[in-house]
Amino acid sequence: MNNLPTVTRNLLIINVLVFIFTLVIPSATSYLGLHFVLADNFRIWQLLTYMFVHGGFTHIFFNMFALWMFGRVMENVWGPRKFLYYYLVCGIGAGIMQELAQLGTYYFEGLYAYDHVNTGTAIITTGEYLNLWNTVGASGAVYGILLAFGMTFPNERIFIFPIPVPIKAKWFVIGYAALELFSSVSSSMDGIAHLAHLGGMLFGLLLILYWRRHPGSDARFSRNRGQEFFNNMKRNFEQRKKPSQPQTPPHQTPREADMEYNARKKQRQAEVDAILDKIRKSGYDSLTKEEKKRLFEASKEG
Repeated sequence: MNNLPTVTRNLLIINVLVFIFTLVIPSATSYLGLHFVLADNFRIWQLLTYMFVHGGFTHIFFNMFALWMFGRVMENVWGPRKFLYYYLVCGIGAGIMQELAQLGTYYFEGLYAYDHVNTGTAIITTGEYLNLWNTVGASGAVYGILLAFGMTFPNERIFIFPIPVPIKAKWFVIGYAALELFSSVSSSMDGIAHLAHLGGMLFGLLLILYWRRHPGSDARFSRNRGQEFFNNMKRNFEQRKKPSQPQTPPHQTPREADMEYNARKKQRQAEVDAILDKIRKSGYDSLTKEEKKRLFEASKEG
């Protein structure tokens, strides 16, 4: 847990603590969850709080697993402030999309014309019925992170259960988006906010495209930290094995030997940096056999 980036770690902790809190006080789910905008229980701050509330263990487990798996990578790429900003925008954007979807349902089904609604088990007032529309979960923000990972590392291969072979991140993201779009049309009563998931991806896409068109607009988010993920990879290579001490030939002084050793080490490091930069821009598959061999050797040299 200590190896996780700051924002990712704190988001995991907050989500787990809120989940435990709602288990102890179940009514908190209704208070913190996102209600329909025309319902009596709706509060504007629920657009923020709803993404920290979950409806069950499976719900929070898969969301937090995805946040741990992909969030730490994107935080290392973007830095903590930019990552947190992106996460919140995707989560709030997902909530807005869900509100729009519910507003469409409200008018499409003509609920505004009725005083009472038959839920199948009881007849309740329309106001009470609207208060039952309560959205919870970090899925919208997490889907935004999945999109960011796919756009940043499109050719990175990942394993997704139960698919037996690795697939490229870009196909994984496209497939997930298509599945959510299909589900939003064909499974409107399954209790899952599919349009909220798509909303998180949509707001994430718009934000990433804006950053790419206006590179200077995110300078305050430490844009220089874009290579941190790969720097971490490089440090892991170096830490696998303690560096061996160069032996001083009889005709060299210790100072001369150190200077020569440092020069060789600096040259090797420059080669590794160039290879890692190529991976960042074009993916691992773009490396030549010689570059892959050099990267493998660097991981053993330390």
